[in-house]
Amino acid sequence: MSTVEIRKVTDRKSLEAFIQFHYDLYRNNPYDAPNLHSDEVHTLSKDKNAAFEFCEAEYFLAYRDGKVAGRIAGIINHRANERWDRKSVRFGWLDFIDDMEVSSALFDAVSAWGREKGMTEMVGPLGFTDMDPEGMLIEGFDQLGTMSTIYNYDYYPRHMEQLGGWEKDNDYVEYKLIVPKGDMPEKYKKISEMVMKRYNLHPVHPKRSQIFGKEQIGRKVLEVVNKSYQDIYGFSQMTEAQIDEYLKMYFPLLDMDMLCLIEDWNTPDHDIIGVGVSITNMTRALQKCKNGRLLPFGWWHCLRALKFHKAECLDLLLIGFLPEYQKKGANALLFYDLIPHYQKHGFKWGETNVEMETNEKVQSQWQYLEHELHKRRRCYKKKL
Repeated sequence: MSTVEIRKVTDRKSLEAFIQFHYDLYRNNPYDAPNLHSDEVHTLSKDKNAAFEFCEAEYFLAYRDGKVAGRIAGIINHRANERWDRKSVRFGWLDFIDDMEVSSALFDAVSAWGREKGMTEMVGPLGFTDMDPEGMLIEGFDQLGTMSTIYNYDYYPRHMEQLGGWEKDNDYVEYKLIVPKGDMPEKYKKISEMVMKRYNLHPVHPKRSQIFGKEQIGRKVLEVVNKSYQDIYGFSQMTEAQIDEYLKMYFPLLDMDMLCLIEDWNTPDHDIIGVGVSITNMTRALQKCKNGRLLPFGWWHCLRALKFHKAECLDLLLIGFLPEYQKKGANALLFYDLIPHYQKHGFKWGETNVEMETNEKVQSQWQYLEHELHKRRRCYKKKL
């Protein structure tokens, strides 16, 4: 009887095997949104990812019969542990064949490493920070994934149950939002007009030159995100180096039509108090990038999706408001502005991406749109 062998990732060759396994396991899957190979290399490289200022990690591969059968990352985010007063080792980048010995061996490897580092619990799936995909899909296996979330086969949560010792730490929900075909929902219109008049808050779309120019709009957007998400499960605030990293990686891809800022015009500099960042759903384009590579033809599919909005769906990547403005109806103002742009570009529906199931404040903003709760994902925890 063959046995499972665990090997630690120690060099570029084994890191390539770690990254490649997901492409092989999910090849031709109609729902998975494979990450770009270059993004995976950047995120997992200790000399490139700015999160390694306050994180440490080890990556493990499981082999059966000489072939890769699974992978897992063990991550310790020291900032998050300090912020939330926990001694957690996170697991992420989890993939495995439907084999209990394989999944068990992978978790055992992270458990042993976590205990060696003085951790008392294992939690996940989580990345280095909240900007990485998180949560194991437990409902919605027949729904299209997004580049900012994890897709996994339905046997993954079954393994968690059969392995034993795991319990729910947090659940996320995701909604499908139907873009109105006609007029703006009356409630959004009424609330938005009241917000603009009563609180002097206004939606604006920055010029691309302002993102990196003297106005530093891109940096201000991420600073709002830092403050908006500070009390969300597992969040650790972005450092200056991380902000620089995300600005370079993602902001050049944004369509300014789909980046809406809410400004407070009572302040001398019209301070940004809320942000809404959305993007064309890239899943179909990413599926055409062989093994996550843009060459030879993947770049065209990605460019076509981004520039010409060749997709029925859009992703709501980031929505955030400063805490003191969260009860003033500014979220309605955001969609009052964005919905006409979504209609102009021909989008039929939007994907909210992950929201904590207990965050009724966030979920209440969808009440004026036709919507469907179509995915649920879970973060698990286990004592070491």
